[in-house]
Amino acid sequence: MESSTSSILYITLGCAKNEVDTDRMRSLLSAAGYGETDDTAEADLVIVNTCSFLASATSESIETTLALAEEVHDGVRSVPIVMCGCVPSRYGADLPPELPEVAAFVRTDEEDGIVGVVDGVLGIARTVPAHIPAVKRTVEGAVAYIKISDGCDRFCSFCAIPYIRGRYRSRSAASILSEVHDLVAGGVRELVLIGQDTGIWGNDFDETVEGPRTLAQLLEAVAAAVRPQKVWIRVLYLQPEGMTDELVAAIRDTPEVLPYIDIPVQHCSGRVLRAMNRTGSEPELEELFARLRTEIPGMVIRTTYLVAFPGETDEEFESMLSFMDRVGFDYTSVFAFSPEDGTRAAKMDGQIDDDEKLERTQAAVDLAEALGFAATAAHVGEVAEVIVDGIEQTEDGPELIGHAWFQAPDSDGAVHLDASEASVGDILTVEFTDSFCYELIGHVVEG
Repeated sequence: MESSTSSILYITLGCAKNEVDTDRMRSLLSAAGYGETDDTAEADLVIVNTCSFLASATSESIETTLALAEEVHDGVRSVPIVMCGCVPSRYGADLPPELPEVAAFVRTDEEDGIVGVVDGVLGIARTVPAHIPAVKRTVEGAVAYIKISDGCDRFCSFCAIPYIRGRYRSRSAASILSEVHDLVAGGVRELVLIGQDTGIWGNDFDETVEGPRTLAQLLEAVAAAVRPQKVWIRVLYLQPEGMTDELVAAIRDTPEVLPYIDIPVQHCSGRVLRAMNRTGSEPELEELFARLRTEIPGMVIRTTYLVAFPGETDEEFESMLSFMDRVGFDYTSVFAFSPEDGTRAAKMDGQIDDDEKLERTQAAVDLAEALGFAATAAHVGEVAEVIVDGIEQTEDGPELIGHAWFQAPDSDGAVHLDASEASVGDILTVEFTDSFCYELIGHVVEG
Protein backbone atom coordinates (compact mmCIF):
# COMPACT_ATOMS: atom_id res chain seq x y z
CA MET A 1 0.00 0.00 0.00
CA GLU A 2 1.33 3.48 -0.84
CA SER A 3 1.03 6.00 1.99
CA SER A 4 -0.39 8.62 -0.36
CA THR A 5 -3.53 6.51 -0.82
CA SER A 6 -4.17 6.09 2.94
CA SER A 7 -6.61 8.37 4.75
CA ILE A 8 -6.68 9.04 8.48
CA LEU A 9 -9.61 10.03 10.68
CA TYR A 10 -8.57 12.24 13.63
CA ILE A 11 -10.63 12.35 16.83
CA THR A 12 -9.49 14.73 19.58
CA LEU A 13 -10.86 14.67 23.11
CA GLY A 14 -10.12 17.09 25.93
CA CYS A 15 -8.59 20.53 26.02
CA ALA A 16 -6.98 22.92 23.55
CA LYS A 17 -3.55 21.49 24.40
CA ASN A 18 -4.69 18.19 22.89
CA GLU A 19 -5.92 20.04 19.81
CA VAL A 20 -2.41 21.42 19.33
CA ASP A 21 -0.91 17.94 19.73
CA THR A 22 -3.32 16.47 17.17
CA ASP A 23 -2.54 19.28 14.76
CA ARG A 24 1.18 18.55 15.05
CA MET A 25 0.61 14.85 14.33
CA ARG A 26 -1.66 15.74 11.40
CA SER A 27 1.06 17.96 9.94
CA LEU A 28 3.69 15.22 10.24
CA LEU A 29 1.42 12.61 8.69
CA SER A 30 0.31 14.92 5.90
CA ALA A 31 3.93 15.65 5.00
CA ALA A 32 4.53 11.89 4.98
CA GLY A 33 1.86 11.47 2.30
CA TYR A 34 -1.21 10.53 4.33
CA GLY A 35 -4.60 11.95 3.47
CA GLU A 36 -7.43 12.86 5.84
CA THR A 37 -11.10 11.99 6.09
CA ASP A 38 -13.95 12.73 8.48
CA ASP A 39 -15.80 9.50 7.61
CA THR A 40 -15.01 6.25 9.40
CA ALA A 41 -16.10 4.26 6.34
CA GLU A 42 -13.42 5.96 4.25
CA ALA A 43 -10.62 5.83 6.83
CA ASP A 44 -7.67 3.46 6.63
CA LEU A 45 -6.75 4.28 10.23
CA VAL A 46 -8.24 6.24 13.13
CA ILE A 47 -6.18 8.30 15.58
CA VAL A 48 -7.90 8.98 18.91
CA ASN A 49 -6.07 11.64 20.94
CA THR A 50 -7.30 11.03 24.47
CA CYS A 51 -7.85 13.02 27.66
CA SER A 52 -7.30 11.66 31.17
CA PHE A 53 -7.55 14.81 33.30
CA LEU A 54 -10.58 13.39 35.12
CA ALA A 55 -11.93 9.87 35.51
CA SER A 56 -14.91 10.92 33.39
CA ALA A 57 -12.55 12.05 30.61
CA THR A 58 -10.71 8.73 30.74
CA SER A 59 -14.03 6.89 30.49
CA GLU A 60 -15.10 9.02 27.53
CA SER A 61 -11.80 8.29 25.78
CA ILE A 62 -12.16 4.54 26.25
CA GLU A 63 -15.84 4.53 25.35
CA THR A 64 -15.11 6.49 22.16
CA THR A 65 -12.43 3.98 21.23
CA LEU A 66 -14.67 0.99 21.91
CA ALA A 67 -17.53 2.57 19.96
CA LEU A 68 -15.21 2.96 16.96
CA ALA A 69 -14.16 -0.67 17.28
CA GLU A 70 -17.77 -1.84 17.43
CA GLU A 71 -18.67 0.26 14.41
CA VAL A 72 -15.82 -1.36 12.54
CA HIS A 73 -16.75 -4.90 13.55
CA ASP A 74 -20.33 -4.37 12.40
CA GLY A 75 -19.20 -3.19 8.96
CA VAL A 76 -17.32 -4.70 6.09
CA ARG A 77 -13.97 -3.00 6.59
CA SER A 78 -11.54 -3.30 9.49
CA VAL A 79 -10.00 0.00 10.49
CA PRO A 80 -7.06 -0.04 12.92
CA ILE A 81 -7.19 2.38 15.86
CA VAL A 82 -4.17 4.20 17.30
CA MET A 83 -4.75 5.63 20.79
CA CYS A 84 -2.57 8.67 21.58
CA GLY A 85 -2.13 11.16 24.36
CA CYS A 86 -2.99 11.24 28.01
CA VAL A 87 -4.60 7.82 28.54
CA PRO A 88 -1.56 5.89 27.21
CA SER A 89 0.72 8.26 29.15
CA ARG A 90 -1.17 7.62 32.38
CA TYR A 91 -1.87 3.90 32.16
CA GLY A 92 0.92 2.66 29.90
CA ALA A 93 1.51 -1.09 29.97
CA ASP A 94 -1.91 -1.77 31.55
CA LEU A 95 -3.72 -0.85 28.33
CA PRO A 96 -2.77 -3.46 25.67
CA PRO A 97 -4.35 -6.46 27.46
CA GLU A 98 -7.42 -4.37 28.37
CA LEU A 99 -7.92 -2.86 24.90
CA PRO A 100 -6.98 -5.47 22.28
CA GLU A 101 -9.08 -3.46 19.82
CA VAL A 102 -6.30 -0.85 19.67
CA ALA A 103 -3.45 -1.44 17.23
CA ALA A 104 -0.94 0.88 18.90
CA PHE A 105 -0.61 3.16 21.91
CA VAL A 106 1.35 6.43 21.74
CA ARG A 107 2.27 8.48 24.82
CA THR A 108 2.40 12.27 24.68
CA ASP A 109 6.20 12.20 24.59
CA GLU A 110 6.14 9.79 21.64
CA GLU A 111 3.81 11.72 19.35
CA ASP A 112 6.58 13.18 17.18
CA GLY A 113 7.19 9.60 16.04
CA ILE A 114 3.61 9.15 14.85
CA VAL A 115 4.62 8.57 11.21
CA GLY A 116 6.65 5.50 12.15
CA VAL A 117 3.80 4.17 14.29
CA VAL A 118 1.22 4.59 11.52
CA ASP A 119 3.59 3.17 8.90
CA GLY A 120 4.06 0.12 11.12
CA VAL A 121 0.36 -0.41 11.73
CA LEU A 122 -0.45 -0.14 8.01
CA GLY A 123 2.56 -2.18 6.92
CA ILE A 124 4.15 0.61 4.94
CA ALA A 125 7.91 0.33 4.35
CA ARG A 126 9.74 3.51 3.33
CA THR A 127 12.94 3.46 1.34
CA VAL A 128 13.73 6.99 2.57
CA PRO A 129 12.73 8.65 5.86
CA ALA A 130 9.45 10.51 5.96
CA HIS A 131 9.67 14.23 5.22
CA ILE A 132 9.61 16.41 8.34
CA PRO A 133 7.80 19.67 7.54
CA ALA A 134 9.29 22.98 8.60
CA VAL A 135 5.81 24.14 9.64
CA LYS A 136 4.34 21.54 11.95
CA ARG A 137 0.84 23.02 12.04
CA THR A 138 -2.22 22.75 9.77
CA VAL A 139 -4.41 25.41 11.39
CA GLU A 140 -7.37 26.60 9.38
CA GLY A 141 -9.44 29.45 10.72
CA ALA A 142 -8.94 32.68 12.57
CA VAL A 143 -7.66 31.36 15.91
CA ALA A 144 -4.62 29.25 16.76
CA TYR A 145 -3.50 27.85 20.10
CA ILE A 146 0.23 27.84 20.80
CA LYS A 147 1.67 25.61 23.51
CA ILE A 148 4.46 27.55 25.20
CA SER A 149 5.18 24.80 27.73
CA ASP A 150 4.24 21.28 28.71
CA GLY A 151 4.12 19.40 31.98
CA CYS A 152 3.65 20.78 35.49
CA ASP A 153 5.67 21.01 38.70
CA ARG A 154 2.83 21.98 41.03
CA PHE A 155 1.65 18.52 42.05
CA CYS A 156 -1.73 19.74 43.30
CA SER A 157 -3.09 16.92 45.42
CA PHE A 158 -6.16 16.46 43.21
CA CYS A 159 -4.42 16.51 39.82
CA ALA A 160 -2.72 13.77 37.79
CA ILE A 161 -1.25 16.06 35.10
CA PRO A 162 2.37 15.93 36.39
CA TYR A 163 2.20 12.12 36.23
CA ILE A 164 0.72 12.23 32.72
CA ARG A 165 2.67 15.07 31.12
CA GLY A 166 5.83 15.06 33.23
CA ARG A 167 7.73 17.94 34.82
CA TYR A 168 7.41 21.51 33.57
CA ARG A 169 9.27 22.28 30.33
CA SER A 170 9.25 25.70 28.66
CA ARG A 171 9.47 25.81 24.87
CA SER A 172 12.21 28.02 23.52
CA ALA A 173 11.23 31.55 22.55
CA ALA A 174 12.75 30.96 19.10
CA SER A 175 10.48 27.99 18.37
CA ILE A 176 7.43 29.86 19.64
CA LEU A 177 8.18 32.95 17.56
CA SER A 178 8.81 30.81 14.49
CA GLU A 179 5.39 29.24 14.93
CA VAL A 180 3.83 32.67 15.45
CA HIS A 181 5.30 33.84 12.14
CA ASP A 182 3.99 30.81 10.26
CA LEU A 183 0.50 31.04 11.78
CA VAL A 184 0.08 34.75 11.11
CA ALA A 185 1.38 34.30 7.57
CA GLY A 186 -1.33 31.66 7.16
CA GLY A 187 -4.09 34.12 8.12
CA VAL A 188 -4.50 33.55 11.87
CA ARG A 189 -5.91 36.63 13.60
CA GLU A 190 -5.77 35.53 17.24
CA LEU A 191 -2.95 33.69 19.00
CA VAL A 192 -3.85 31.96 22.28
CA LEU A 193 -0.84 31.03 24.42
CA ILE A 194 -1.48 27.96 26.55
CA GLY A 195 0.29 25.53 28.87
CA GLN A 196 -0.35 23.91 32.23
CA ASP A 197 1.12 26.94 34.02
CA THR A 198 1.87 29.75 31.57
CA GLY A 199 2.86 32.35 34.17
CA ILE A 200 6.15 30.62 35.03
CA TRP A 201 7.28 30.24 31.41
CA GLY A 202 11.06 30.58 31.26
CA ASN A 203 11.69 29.82 34.93
CA ASP A 204 13.41 26.58 33.95
CA PHE A 205 15.85 28.25 31.54
CA ASP A 206 19.49 28.38 32.58
CA GLU A 207 21.66 31.48 32.37
CA THR A 208 22.91 30.59 28.89
CA VAL A 209 19.48 31.06 27.27
CA GLU A 210 19.27 34.27 25.26
CA GLY A 211 16.19 36.30 24.43
CA PRO A 212 12.90 36.39 26.40
CA ARG A 213 13.13 34.66 29.78
CA THR A 214 9.76 35.54 31.34
CA LEU A 215 6.17 35.40 30.10
CA ALA A 216 6.01 39.20 30.09
CA GLN A 217 9.05 39.38 27.82
CA LEU A 218 7.62 36.62 25.60
CA LEU A 219 4.32 38.49 25.21
CA GLU A 220 6.19 41.63 24.18
CA ALA A 221 8.26 39.64 21.69
CA VAL A 222 5.19 37.97 20.19
CA ALA A 223 3.48 41.36 19.90
CA ALA A 224 6.52 42.81 18.12
CA ALA A 225 6.57 39.83 15.75
CA VAL A 226 2.97 40.34 14.58
CA ARG A 227 3.15 44.09 14.01
CA PRO A 228 1.98 45.92 11.97
CA GLN A 229 -0.74 43.34 11.24
CA LYS A 230 -3.80 43.37 13.48
CA VAL A 231 -3.49 40.21 15.58
CA TRP A 232 -4.90 39.58 19.04
CA ILE A 233 -2.79 37.83 21.68
CA ARG A 234 -4.48 36.03 24.58
CA VAL A 235 -2.83 34.06 27.37
CA LEU A 236 -4.64 31.35 29.36
CA TYR A 237 -3.93 29.16 32.41
CA LEU A 238 -2.15 31.66 34.64
CA GLN A 239 -1.78 31.03 38.37
CA PRO A 240 -2.09 33.64 41.14
CA GLU A 241 1.64 33.48 41.93
CA GLY A 242 2.48 34.18 38.31
CA MET A 243 0.87 37.62 38.26
CA THR A 244 4.07 39.61 38.72
CA ASP A 245 4.26 43.38 38.34
CA GLU A 246 6.18 42.81 35.10
CA LEU A 247 3.44 40.58 33.65
CA VAL A 248 0.63 42.91 34.71
CA ALA A 249 2.44 45.81 33.03
CA ALA A 250 2.98 43.79 29.83
CA ILE A 251 -0.72 42.91 29.60
CA ARG A 252 -1.73 46.50 30.34
CA ASP A 253 0.77 48.27 28.11
CA THR A 254 1.04 45.97 25.07
CA PRO A 255 -1.87 46.83 22.73
CA GLU A 256 -1.91 43.43 21.01
CA VAL A 257 -2.28 41.56 24.34
CA LEU A 258 -5.91 41.35 25.39
CA PRO A 259 -6.85 42.46 28.93
CA TYR A 260 -8.28 39.03 29.63
CA ILE A 261 -7.01 37.26 32.75
CA ASP A 262 -7.55 33.51 33.23
CA ILE A 263 -6.58 32.45 36.78
CA PRO A 264 -7.96 29.16 38.16
CA VAL A 265 -8.25 29.84 41.90
CA GLN A 266 -9.85 26.41 42.69
CA HIS A 267 -10.90 27.73 46.15
CA CYS A 268 -10.49 30.71 48.47
CA SER A 269 -10.12 28.94 51.83
CA GLY A 270 -6.50 28.91 52.96
CA ARG A 271 -7.03 25.57 54.69
CA VAL A 272 -8.55 23.94 51.61
CA LEU A 273 -5.86 25.42 49.36
CA ARG A 274 -3.13 24.00 51.59
CA ALA A 275 -4.82 20.59 51.43
CA MET A 276 -4.79 20.98 47.64
CA ASN A 277 -1.03 21.70 47.88
CA ARG A 278 -1.68 25.22 46.63
CA THR A 279 -0.95 28.59 48.17
CA GLY A 280 -3.05 31.64 48.97
CA SER A 281 -6.00 32.63 51.08
CA GLU A 282 -9.25 34.55 50.70
CA PRO A 283 -7.74 37.95 51.67
CA GLU A 284 -4.74 37.41 49.39
CA LEU A 285 -6.88 36.41 46.41
CA GLU A 286 -9.33 39.24 46.95
CA GLU A 287 -6.42 41.70 47.10
CA LEU A 288 -4.96 40.21 43.89
CA PHE A 289 -8.15 40.67 41.87
CA ALA A 290 -8.72 44.15 43.27
CA ARG A 291 -5.16 45.08 42.25
CA LEU A 292 -5.63 43.64 38.78
CA ARG A 293 -8.86 45.57 38.28
CA THR A 294 -7.16 48.77 39.39
CA GLU A 295 -4.07 48.31 37.23
CA ILE A 296 -5.84 46.92 34.14
CA PRO A 297 -9.12 48.88 33.87
CA GLY A 298 -11.97 47.06 32.13
CA MET A 299 -10.26 43.68 32.15
CA VAL A 300 -12.23 40.44 32.00
CA ILE A 301 -11.56 37.63 34.49
CA ARG A 302 -12.07 33.88 34.03
CA THR A 303 -11.54 31.39 36.87
CA THR A 304 -12.07 27.76 37.84
CA TYR A 305 -13.59 26.44 41.06
CA LEU A 306 -13.17 22.86 42.33
CA VAL A 307 -16.27 21.90 44.34
CA ALA A 308 -16.48 19.43 47.24
CA PHE A 309 -12.79 18.81 47.80
CA PRO A 310 -12.35 16.27 50.64
CA GLY A 311 -13.06 17.92 53.97
CA GLU A 312 -14.66 21.06 52.48
CA THR A 313 -17.12 22.19 55.14
CA ASP A 314 -20.48 23.82 54.56
CA GLU A 315 -19.00 27.08 55.82
CA GLU A 316 -16.03 26.87 53.45
CA PHE A 317 -18.34 26.13 50.53
CA GLU A 318 -20.58 29.10 51.36
CA SER A 319 -17.50 31.28 51.81
CA MET A 320 -16.34 30.34 48.31
CA LEU A 321 -19.72 31.25 46.84
CA SER A 322 -19.60 34.58 48.64
CA PHE A 323 -16.07 35.16 47.33
CA MET A 324 -17.15 34.41 43.76
CA ASP A 325 -20.03 36.84 44.10
CA ARG A 326 -17.90 39.64 45.59
CA VAL A 327 -15.15 39.36 42.99
CA GLY A 328 -17.75 39.08 40.22
CA PHE A 329 -15.95 36.76 37.83
CA ASP A 330 -17.01 37.17 34.20
CA TYR A 331 -16.62 33.46 33.50
CA THR A 332 -16.29 30.56 35.95
CA SER A 333 -15.77 26.90 35.12
CA VAL A 334 -17.04 24.63 37.91
CA PHE A 335 -15.74 21.10 38.41
CA ALA A 336 -16.85 18.59 41.02
CA PHE A 337 -13.95 16.90 42.81
CA SER A 338 -13.05 13.57 41.25
CA PRO A 339 -10.84 11.08 43.19
CA GLU A 340 -8.21 10.46 40.53
CA ASP A 341 -6.05 7.34 40.63
CA GLY A 342 -2.59 8.04 41.99
CA THR A 343 -3.39 11.41 43.55
CA ARG A 344 -3.15 12.14 47.27
CA ALA A 345 -6.60 13.68 47.43
CA ALA A 346 -8.19 10.40 46.31
CA LYS A 347 -7.08 8.85 49.60
CA MET A 348 -7.86 11.76 51.90
CA ASP A 349 -10.35 11.52 54.73
CA GLY A 350 -13.54 13.54 54.46
CA GLN A 351 -14.64 12.42 51.00
CA ILE A 352 -17.98 14.10 50.26
CA ASP A 353 -20.84 11.86 49.17
CA ASP A 354 -22.19 12.10 45.64
CA ASP A 355 -25.55 13.66 46.58
CA GLU A 356 -23.90 16.48 48.51
CA LYS A 357 -21.30 16.92 45.79
CA LEU A 358 -24.04 17.24 43.17
CA GLU A 359 -25.95 19.75 45.28
CA ARG A 360 -22.90 21.93 45.85
CA THR A 361 -21.86 21.73 42.20
CA GLN A 362 -25.30 22.83 41.03
CA ALA A 363 -25.30 25.76 43.45
CA ALA A 364 -21.88 26.86 42.20
CA VAL A 365 -22.95 26.49 38.55
CA ASP A 366 -26.11 28.52 39.21
CA LEU A 367 -24.06 31.36 40.69
CA ALA A 368 -21.43 31.16 37.93
CA GLU A 369 -24.13 31.41 35.29
CA ALA A 370 -25.89 34.30 37.03
CA LEU A 371 -22.63 36.23 37.16
CA GLY A 372 -21.64 35.24 33.63
CA PHE A 373 -24.98 36.04 32.06
CA ALA A 374 -24.98 39.45 33.78
CA ALA A 375 -21.42 40.16 32.63
CA THR A 376 -22.38 39.26 29.06
CA ALA A 377 -25.50 41.44 29.17
CA ALA A 378 -23.39 44.36 30.42
CA HIS A 379 -21.74 44.51 26.97
CA VAL A 380 -25.06 45.31 25.25
CA GLY A 381 -24.81 48.81 23.80
CA GLU A 382 -21.02 48.66 23.47
CA VAL A 383 -19.17 48.82 20.16
CA ALA A 384 -16.15 46.56 19.75
CA GLU A 385 -14.24 44.55 17.18
CA VAL A 386 -15.28 40.96 16.49
CA ILE A 387 -13.31 38.25 14.69
CA VAL A 388 -15.43 36.18 12.30
CA ASP A 389 -14.97 32.48 13.18
CA GLY A 390 -17.42 30.77 10.84
CA ILE A 391 -20.85 30.47 9.32
CA GLU A 392 -23.75 28.47 10.78
CA GLN A 393 -26.82 27.37 8.86
CA THR A 394 -30.06 28.38 10.62
CA GLU A 395 -33.74 28.20 9.74
CA ASP A 396 -33.45 31.79 8.52
CA GLY A 397 -30.39 31.09 6.41
CA PRO A 398 -26.63 31.42 7.00
CA GLU A 399 -25.48 33.32 10.08
CA LEU A 400 -22.00 34.66 10.77
CA ILE A 401 -20.54 33.67 14.14
CA GLY A 402 -17.61 35.44 15.77
CA HIS A 403 -16.12 36.38 19.11
CA ALA A 404 -15.11 39.62 20.78
CA TRP A 405 -11.91 40.30 22.75
CA PHE A 406 -13.64 39.45 26.02
CA GLN A 407 -14.65 35.97 24.81
CA ALA A 408 -12.02 33.24 24.78
CA PRO A 409 -12.63 31.05 21.71
CA ASP A 410 -14.53 27.83 22.38
CA SER A 411 -15.09 28.81 26.02
CA ASP A 412 -17.03 32.01 26.63
CA GLY A 413 -19.89 32.20 24.19
CA ALA A 414 -20.01 33.89 20.81
CA VAL A 415 -21.36 36.86 18.86
CA HIS A 416 -24.13 36.24 16.30
CA LEU A 417 -23.80 38.81 13.52
CA ASP A 418 -26.39 40.26 11.19
CA ALA A 419 -23.92 40.54 8.29
CA SER A 420 -23.98 38.03 5.46
CA GLU A 421 -20.92 39.03 3.45
CA ALA A 422 -17.72 38.43 5.36
CA SER A 423 -15.00 35.82 5.49
CA VAL A 424 -13.52 33.81 8.33
CA GLY A 425 -10.78 35.91 9.85
CA ASP A 426 -12.33 39.27 9.03
CA ILE A 427 -12.36 41.72 11.93
CA LEU A 428 -15.60 43.69 11.99
CA THR A 429 -16.70 46.64 14.11
CA VAL A 430 -19.89 45.58 15.86
CA GLU A 431 -22.52 47.10 18.13
CA PHE A 432 -23.94 44.57 20.61
CA THR A 433 -27.71 44.89 20.54
CA ASP A 434 -28.91 42.02 22.74
CA SER A 435 -27.73 39.01 24.74
CA PHE A 436 -28.94 35.57 25.78
CA CYS A 437 -27.01 33.48 28.30
CA TYR A 438 -23.35 33.85 27.24
CA GLU A 439 -24.23 34.79 23.63
CA LEU A 440 -24.44 38.27 22.11
CA ILE A 441 -26.34 39.63 19.11
CA GLY A 442 -24.26 42.04 17.05
CA HIS A 443 -25.00 44.64 14.37
CA VAL A 444 -22.10 45.30 12.04
CA VAL A 445 -21.52 49.02 11.84
CA GLU A 446 -18.50 48.88 9.52
CA GLY A 447 -16.12 46.35 7.98
